[in-house]
Amino acid sequence: MHEDFEGCVRAVLSKDARFDGWFYTAVVTTRIYCRPSCPVVPPKRRNMRFYPSAAAAQQAGFRACKRCRPDASPGSPLWNERADLVARAMRLIADGVVDTEGVRGLADRLGYSVRQIERQVFAELGAGPLAVARAQRAQTARTLIETTTLPMTELALAAGFGSIRTFNDTVRAVFALSPTELRARAKGRPTIAAGAAIPLRLPYRRPLCPDNLFGHLVATGVPGVEEWRDGAYRRTLRLPHGHGVVALRPEDGHIACRLTLTDLRDLPAATSRCRRLLDLDADPVAVDDQLATDPLLAPLVAAAPGRRVPRTVDGAEFAVRAVLGQQVSTAAARTHAARIVVAHGTPVEDPEGGLTHLFPSPEALAELDPETLAMPRSRRRTLLALVEALTGGLDLGAGSDWAGTRAALSALPGFGPWTVESIAMRALGDPDAFLPTDLGIKYAAETLGLGGQAAIVSRSAAWRPWRAYATQHLWATGDHAINRMPAA
Repeated sequence: MHEDFEGCVRAVLSKDARFDGWFYTAVVTTRIYCRPSCPVVPPKRRNMRFYPSAAAAQQAGFRACKRCRPDASPGSPLWNERADLVARAMRLIADGVVDTEGVRGLADRLGYSVRQIERQVFAELGAGPLAVARAQRAQTARTLIETTTLPMTELALAAGFGSIRTFNDTVRAVFALSPTELRARAKGRPTIAAGAAIPLRLPYRRPLCPDNLFGHLVATGVPGVEEWRDGAYRRTLRLPHGHGVVALRPEDGHIACRLTLTDLRDLPAATSRCRRLLDLDADPVAVDDQLATDPLLAPLVAAAPGRRVPRTVDGAEFAVRAVLGQQVSTAAARTHAARIVVAHGTPVEDPEGGLTHLFPSPEALAELDPETLAMPRSRRRTLLALVEALTGGLDLGAGSDWAGTRAALSALPGFGPWTVESIAMRALGDPDAFLPTDLGIKYAAETLGLGGQAAIVSRSAAWRPWRAYATQHLWATGDHAINRMPAA
């Protein structure tokens, strides 16, 4: 996108927010970079330069606009639409892997050399993995500076900086203000004490339909791990340095997010997982335009534009829940999951609600006695095979290889197309995952006159690469709680 100069200029002149996160506009006379929708008077076209990432603009010597805060733009939808090396790397960087394991750890996870990772990421983003992670740390630092009363030394560590000097230099270079000056500018805004919940605004590209997004998460929620309280979806999070509790509430133009963390170093990973859970980096206009070319889907898209795919904060957790939900009702699946949570989950305290546990890790589930599971013996074998695969290295995280993971899952006993594609859709995040054998899809096909399974599969070719989103619209033709926003 950033290489299309005329297209970028048109987006800037029209202040089109749909392109926020797709590219960044730098002004050579002011040495400032902005998001395309920046409200200030657009610069002269001869003074514009365009970059594919905030990191690239920063590396070129530009500082972030204090008005439009381009570092807080929605992420590029490309990283969640693609399964190539760069997209997988970007998802892992967003999840904090470079901060915790370095570029070597990133390369090891992806199965490539450090040189290959650096070369390919730089070729597409104009900056290497370290620079991208540095830009993310700067945004985390800004959030903590402006919303907390943490001392700067503690704040620097929480944001992922190795020293207070690096922290000071980075903040000054990116924002043209010292950390102390940034905090002074935020004077008058609500601040929180250490240990309290951190309030964030998670931006998204309009439109957004919250009905199926929050309806699905709440209707399938596991008691003790998830709940709907005071108009917000709340759940526990297992994070690299500890655990957390998040509350997510849909608002106009953003998702209101409240994060309580046992270790503030987990702020970037927690934020990234919440964005991924709610599919906030999607490009709904591109999705809806494609699906609306089908005359049977067009009325559904027009009635509820901006449907997202409800995903997960933990791929292993979702896979276990998918197995528990095989061939049973939603209520029965929740009951099975709740029993396992009480028996094997890690207890947590939640002063603000009724959350009690983290969902059990694969290592904890490896200790369960299959005879205690009130389910058919065949499904017990399927669950145990999955747990063994997860503890043996099966990766269902942000950086997983979609094709390779599908093949690995399909090789497990009891894993048919429905289970594999459910995991591909919700855990791996493949936007083209599709479940033609699902009962909800069959009901929609009958209602809309789509024909049998073979006809559905054939017709769905025109929906690619957005069949996971088509699935949300098809499910919405049924009267089920997953399609309704819960009452506040």
